[in-house]
Amino acid sequence: KIETNVPSPTDKTILQYFFTFNKMILKTNFFRKDKICAVYRLDPSFLNEVDFPEKPFGVFFCVGRSFIGFHIRFREIARGGIRIVISRNLSEYRNNLDTIFMENYNLAFTQQQKNKDIPEGGSKGIILLRITNQDEAERAFKDYVDGILDTIIDHEEVRDLYGKEEILFFGPDERTADLMDFVSSYGSKRMYPFWKALSTGKSLENGGIPHDLYGMTTAGVHQYVLGVLEKLGLKEEDVAKIQTGGPDGDLGSNEIKISKDKTIAIVDGSGVLYDPNGINRKELLKLANERMMVENFDKSMLSPDGFFVSVNDKQLTLPDGTFVPNGEEFRNGFHLNTLARADLFVPCGGRPAAVNINNWRQLFDDGGAPKFKIIVEGANLFITEEARLRLEEHGVIVIKDASANKGGVTSSSLEVFASLALSDDEFDAHMRMKDGDIPEFMKSYVDEVIKTINYNARTEFELLWSENEQKGIPFTHLTNIVSRRINDITDAIFNSDLPANNKLKEKVVKDYTPKPLLDLIGLENILKRVPENYLNAIVAAKLATSFVYTYGLGSNEIDFYNYLKNYTH
Repeated sequence: KIETNVPSPTDKTILQYFFTFNKMILKTNFFRKDKICAVYRLDPSFLNEVDFPEKPFGVFFCVGRSFIGFHIRFREIARGGIRIVISRNLSEYRNNLDTIFMENYNLAFTQQQKNKDIPEGGSKGIILLRITNQDEAERAFKDYVDGILDTIIDHEEVRDLYGKEEILFFGPDERTADLMDFVSSYGSKRMYPFWKALSTGKSLENGGIPHDLYGMTTAGVHQYVLGVLEKLGLKEEDVAKIQTGGPDGDLGSNEIKISKDKTIAIVDGSGVLYDPNGINRKELLKLANERMMVENFDKSMLSPDGFFVSVNDKQLTLPDGTFVPNGEEFRNGFHLNTLARADLFVPCGGRPAAVNINNWRQLFDDGGAPKFKIIVEGANLFITEEARLRLEEHGVIVIKDASANKGGVTSSSLEVFASLALSDDEFDAHMRMKDGDIPEFMKSYVDEVIKTINYNARTEFELLWSENEQKGIPFTHLTNIVSRRINDITDAIFNSDLPANNKLKEKVVKDYTPKPLLDLIGLENILKRVPENYLNAIVAAKLATSFVYTYGLGSNEIDFYNYLKNYTH
């Protein structure tokens, strides 16, 4: 009818898009009378394979008064953060509007690669504030959560053509870290059956395992640092290090607390702290414990060659005679400065693509020697893929973010698992901090989470190092290859009849479950309470990761057969 009855090409195109959109709707709260925002669960088959080579499992499109938003996941069981995007002006808003879906897709796909060790695949959510509603971030976030809950909770006014239960897990991201407590409490209010696991990164009072408090992400990053140093025969105490991201942040503060190296420079939001003879660690620890920027460092503890350059400084001369016209520009480019030279560089913060294809050569001196022997990328996307490969070609050991900083996702996943396994009363008694007292179960569970993070990081590191030594494949490529290999096997197992083997499932879930949780409620309760599809995801992820880390990237179907036979016996 559109082709026959609509003469205008523009009108025809608009109506055809509406027709396609309506055909793709699998579930929507559009017909709910009390909705705050409209949410559409879409069939992702509308995405073309050229721009979106990896097909997502599910796409949610949200339209609110003050925002538009998306949620994209690559597996039935998936988790990832929700971020809020602001725009400083109309031009930036228009650009964000054009690119917001692609940004969401890329973030979710990156999360899918990083989540290789856990049952959940990758997901991400994005909320773009409308240009006239830039000061309504919290309201928009709450409306977004409300609308998605509308759509995944059974209700007579929800149009459901999908017909399957959907379980979503939300985590903190840009501008949403302080809102995670709201998500779980509101999920409880809406009687969502998995409300305890709906969000991660909650406060201790709400049964969360805060990454920054326990240094979960840093624990994994540091395992890679220690692994490389051991392979090179270096003692951590003798290694000079530079880090971006200061003592006021999660990764930066915990990197200071956990490391034993000679740190010569720290770059954070306040400026650059530098001392070629080593920055006083006692004073650094004081700042890290108090979460204060390096501008608060006691300058009397610097050597005569040391300095602090504030982002507010102008027309400054350094001890070596170098003239600094602008402190902010000096801070932004210090990692490329001739003074930035050390054995180890650990980015724990900073702008994305700070090292890229246009400036990577500045990480080498005039003679072509690298200014850093080792780079372990704690901060996401600090170095672009092309720049990583160029650095490796020229002799720098680069451990990519998707390998190095996966500790946080492991912590969040095990937080979800405990929340699903415990009854409401058990959760309240054993996971929530009350009057400043952390339950003994929670303490021991956190210890097990950290052990798991360390084990996963070291096991992947050993595989990467072995494959690099034997085949000469760059670490950057190896991270991608390992992620793809594990994810492909995980998906194959999940879609097979292996998870239906109850004997195998019981053994895998028992091996996977941290001992404090197993001791508290027993395997029988775990198998009874945790959703079946989540248990199947545990079986798939546990078998896939264990197989690849044990047998390597050159393993085949016969190896998997032997591995499974040995595992079950």
